[in-house]
Amino acid sequence: MEHIHFRSAVLADLPAIVALLADDALGSRREIVSTPVDEKYVTAFHAIAADPNQRLVVAVDGDTVIGTLQLSFIPGIARAGAWRGQIEAVRIAAPFRSAGFGREMFDWAISECRSRGCAIVQLTTDKGRADAHRFYERLGFVASHEGYKLIL
Repeated sequence: MEHIHFRSAVLADLPAIVALLADDALGSRREIVSTPVDEKYVTAFHAIAADPNQRLVVAVDGDTVIGTLQLSFIPGIARAGAWRGQIEAVRIAAPFRSAGFGREMFDWAISECRSRGCAIVQLTTDKGRADAHRFYERLGFVASHEGYKLIL
């Protein structure tokens, strides 16, 4: 795993990121895979890049993007003014799953949250992702809350 490294995504990574997000039953229904990449993704990329509390990250093997996640650093009043690290949109390319890269990516992301002074790291995951739930629990995450969404 020494050849895998993590970095902030650049615009040229966007097609690979979108492909990773679309590479499962849930993502295939909600993502738009096209060439060139849909302008909505480009707009979102620029918004993330401009916000110092957001970080779109890729895991790369040489020049190949093999994973992605988004880190959000959220200030709050609760928990005595604690910052939260939110990890979302986690994906590892199918040929690299179950090889330890997900754990390595989370170790890296949690370290980034610590370095930003976060008191808690949280994530959301679709209820239908049983394998992901087991993975997160092995990492020490606890399903402590019930989440709700309202699609607009």
